[in-house]
Amino acid sequence: MGEEKVGEVVKFFAKPSVAAIKITSGELDVGDTIKFTGHTTDFENTIDSMEINNEKIEKAKVGDYIGMKVSDRVRPGDEVFKVTPE
Repeated sequence: MGEEKVGEVVKFFAKPSVAAIKITSGELDVGDTIKFTGHTTDFENTIDSMEINNEKIEKAKVGDYIGMKVSDRVRPGDEVFKVTPE
């Protein structure tokens, strides 16, 4: 599996378990698999849904700030990679 850096975690909301992510390169689509990595973070997640300003979106592009549910805790500064089949 290949990995392509697409963004960075800006904020984490513990109660709904939602990560705010800034997209810095590439694009993300609903259904993509992404990987979070950081000092104590290392897990993969499939994107079930994404939102910008509480509105559901299907695709995120460079410059977007998106919110999405995550299965584990992430921290600001954690890197976000799109997992691609090789």
